[in-house]
Amino acid sequence: MLAHTKKHHTEKGLIALKVMVHPSNVNRVKNYVKAIEAEQIGSPRPWREVIQGLRPNESLESGILRGARDKAELTQARLSELTGIPQRHISEMERGKRPIGKESARKLAAALNTDYRVFL
Repeated sequence: MLAHTKKHHTEKGLIALKVMVHPSNVNRVKNYVKAIEAEQIGSPRPWREVIQGLRPNESLESGILRGARDKAELTQARLSELTGIPQRHISEMERGKRPIGKESARKLAAALNTDYRVFL
């Protein structure tokens, strides 16, 4: 005999999600979830604004570089090999300690398969 089971009611079709993260990542995860929800609700945001929201303490260019490298699944060392830019310089660029010049932007863009202007 089949038993009638109780369905848990969710608000507006949303599902509660419990995530455990390192305390230093709490705000980044919250901002990421807000960005995803904004997409779903239909209020599009410019990608530069989303990146700045995810990493508010970093320059936009450094966030773009780190994101592009992560997307390409490359280490800083591997990106250094592909571009000829010293790994130390790539690290400094990602931390906003070194500006990304036009020549470096072109090399990075070629290795990451993107337009160099996003790094400037």
